[in-house]
Amino acid sequence: MKINQQKCVGCGNCVPVCPMGAIYVDQSTTRATINDDACVECGACFRGMSTENLNPTMVRTVRKVAKFLRFRFEPEPDVCPTSAFEMHDLEMPRLIRQIFSDPVVEHKSTGIKGRGTEEVKTNDVNPRVGAGEVGYTIEFGRPGVGVRFFEIQNMTRELARNGITFEKKNPITHLMTNTSTGDLREDILQEKILSAIVEIKTEITRVEEVLRIVHDVNDKIDTVTAVGISTRCDENGEDKILDPLLEELGFVHVRAKTNMGLGRVTNQIELKKIEEINI
Repeated sequence: MKINQQKCVGCGNCVPVCPMGAIYVDQSTTRATINDDACVECGACFRGMSTENLNPTMVRTVRKVAKFLRFRFEPEPDVCPTSAFEMHDLEMPRLIRQIFSDPVVEHKSTGIKGRGTEEVKTNDVNPRVGAGEVGYTIEFGRPGVGVRFFEIQNMTRELARNGITFEKKNPITHLMTNTSTGDLREDILQEKILSAIVEIKTEITRVEEVLRIVHDVNDKIDTVTAVGISTRCDENGEDKILDPLLEELGFVHVRAKTNMGLGRVTNQIELKKIEEINI
């Protein structure tokens, strides 16, 4: 993202809009400036503010006169009065920031916008987690925190070292140069993004091991992680295996979502069961 310094009037309205705190008013130039290292190219400043096309010279003059006469002339707090924000063309590796942080940009690897994955929300249509298996979503970063890819790699390497495989239909997996070691592309390791999700699955017997790995790696990286964990319910919609196990391990958890399976069934296992019932 770029702020046109010829247009900016230093009103500061854009400062609180940035979810990463990357925008500030440079007191030496009285213009808003973007910290390129902190910016994740999410586009919130560009899309999140109303814009006007007032003449910058006129706005600056009126503000100076207002200051001299000791009354305020400021634009509305959600408006960039001179439309100073401009999106510029990005190239790799900088482009990866926008791909993971801008919710309107589609991941070419999965065809999904945002972080590029539906996770296990469509499990009854395209099953990622089967009976006796547990799926995990390990989410890195948050607005105001973000995450760099080398921190994600610390986690993927440790998971791979323990023989855990990664979900193929996931953008982070597509960025791996070696899925057996969890290595990510070297050119993106220092790039910062708003958030990302690593997806894995294991047998239910490995739940404690996986959660321990995530906990240990999380203590060594400078970001936050949130773990989502899922399994298939029984025929009555109950989970009598994973839920008691998490309680036994001392994890506070909430049953956040239950997939009702009302979507169109496309997986062959379920289709075969339906055909057998109909026969």
